[in-house]
Amino acid sequence: MARRKKEPRSVHRDNIASVASELFAERGISATSMDDIAKAAGYSKATLYVYFENKEEIVSILVLDSMKKLCSYISSALQHQTSTRAKYDLICKELTRYQDEYPFYFKMMLDKINVNFENQDFFPEEKESYEIGEEINEMIKGLLLSGIESGDLRRDIELMPISFSCWGMLSGLILLAANKKDYIQKTMDMSRNEFLQHGFNMIYQSIANTEEPE
Repeated sequence: MARRKKEPRSVHRDNIASVASELFAERGISATSMDDIAKAAGYSKATLYVYFENKEEIVSILVLDSMKKLCSYISSALQHQTSTRAKYDLICKELTRYQDEYPFYFKMMLDKINVNFENQDFFPEEKESYEIGEEINEMIKGLLLSGIESGDLRRDIELMPISFSCWGMLSGLILLAANKKDYIQKTMDMSRNEFLQHGFNMIYQSIANTEEPE
């Protein structure tokens, strides 16, 4: 314990958050108590409250970490391709990889982002997560806008509704494929990846410009 006291506060917070993440993934957030986290991390409950106000603060940190990873994945996807379809395909690939590597974070990213910062208390991490989410939205809007300008995508699409819809459909499809993998294989005779590719193609075709160039 003496050694621990000499470690920076950030080290303790990271250690506790890491343990909490494992417990949340195993048991769920609501079924995991601060007592559970303290015992698993090797701290007393009183010491745990020195580093975190409550369980919600730990969750906010994990969500923020999740959003940073996702933003990095999507940013990388957009920087390494030139055509609209290639960028779209790589975004789909990176989102799928993200869900494979961080399934708990992926679900948290969909469920736990606060949007009201005026009428209630919030943790700084919650606002930062929201801002990163807006950054991701802007990247997707940028992809759509460049696709419209290049003639790859339909000119009648509305940027904000379509970008948010694409985000929701892609995320929902990936989560569905992860949760229903066996069902998809049994009823459709398709692997998860085959099912995903089919869905990704369908979403892209709904916004693609199919008119012949003049």
